[in-house]
Amino acid sequence: MELAVLADIHSNYIALERCMEYALNRGIFHFLFLGDYIGELAYPERTMELLGQYSEKYDCVFIRGNKENYWLKYRDGGEQGWPEYNSTTGALYYAYHHLKKRDLEFFESLRIAQKLQYGDLPTLIACHGSPTDVRGEIKPGNEAAKQVLEASEVNYVLSAHTHIQGKMVHRGKTAINPGSVGVSLKAGAKAQFAILHGENGSWQEEFISLDYDRERAVKELYESGLFKRAPYWCTITERLFYQKQEEEIGHAEVLFRAMELCRQDTGECNWPDIPEKYWAQAVRELIPQQAKAVRA
Repeated sequence: MELAVLADIHSNYIALERCMEYALNRGIFHFLFLGDYIGELAYPERTMELLGQYSEKYDCVFIRGNKENYWLKYRDGGEQGWPEYNSTTGALYYAYHHLKKRDLEFFESLRIAQKLQYGDLPTLIACHGSPTDVRGEIKPGNEAAKQVLEASEVNYVLSAHTHIQGKMVHRGKTAINPGSVGVSLKAGAKAQFAILHGENGSWQEEFISLDYDRERAVKELYESGLFKRAPYWCTITERLFYQKQEEEIGHAEVLFRAMELCRQDTGECNWPDIPEKYWAQAVRELIPQQAKAVRA
């Protein structure tokens, strides 16, 4: 029994195709997707079309991530103030308005955690962040992560959200993060996922990192118009595809710095009201200027 575990695609259908091609060539036909299907990159409808095709052909299980909650909350009127041309919300606005009604209904049908049983192998629990919180983070050495594992009814927890591939073992229980297919961190910009091999009554993980056509993915940020909608957000995405592993700075780090600069200047700063000038300053401070850029 082999199970491919993929997460955090974030609209990177190019990376998704590469990972699926690799898995299928290995003879794997069971797939687990851990959420955050669209978000940062261009043409999210292509990712959704591929996922629909895969679900028709193969044994697929889908889990809800925090991004899926964003789209559902926006649909239901719970999110306000998403300007179309703004680094804080432009990518969110773009992604949401490329979704179809059936996509939102699909997201709504998903669970945030699900137990999975494959034959007589140990039970798995699949989630995006943690079994109780889509934004939870299970990281090696993290006290909250240890508590999650101690509270788990099963010995294997599969989670994502951090975009960092890895494994944590605590008191005989194992947490596995497959990494991010679409916007990986600490991976040299490679598309990442994991394969679980069920054998001898246990699961053994195999971490996969693949090169793919990143230049095409970046080029589409421009040709799609997404870069104009969220210039500094897309700048971070672009630079992640070319930075050296030890230099990688993610979206969250730049966002927090932009908000800190805004608070220092104005006394307060509430998401999503972050003026572009603070994004510009945060990007200048945190992202190496020597990173390669591609222009359409």
